[in-house]
Amino acid sequence: MDHHSPSIVTQSAKDKASIIDFSDFASMSIDELWKHRENIDAVLAVRITSELADLKKRLHLLNPESLPLKSAAGKVAKAIARKRRTYRSVFPKYRNPKEPSEMWSGRGRQPHWVQLQLSSGKRLQDLLIT
Repeated sequence: MDHHSPSIVTQSAKDKASIIDFSDFASMSIDELWKHRENIDAVLAVRITSELADLKKRLHLLNPESLPLKSAAGKVAKAIARKRRTYRSVFPKYRNPKEPSEMWSGRGRQPHWVQLQLSSGKRLQDLLIT
């Protein structure tokens, strides 16, 4: 079984593909290593930017409202605001016997006064507005 050391393919200034063994890195100077790192960073930046743009286009095709669109002037336009569901108003169902101005519709979290009344032994039915 033949084991090879890992290698990478790089583009040289003459556009010739060359194979660099990882074992070669140990013998390189810091300046040479830094040059390779800068080249790799540049290639990665271009590829990541390109991939991100492609993914944004694909996401926009799936859901056009999910991303802000670029206008003709190149500025980012605001995303189309989704309409919020409107809820009809609900009349209060429960009243605080100690403070009649405090009322609760029965929706959402229980107010503090409801929790206090329930912990003192009253039932929710005892707080109903008649």
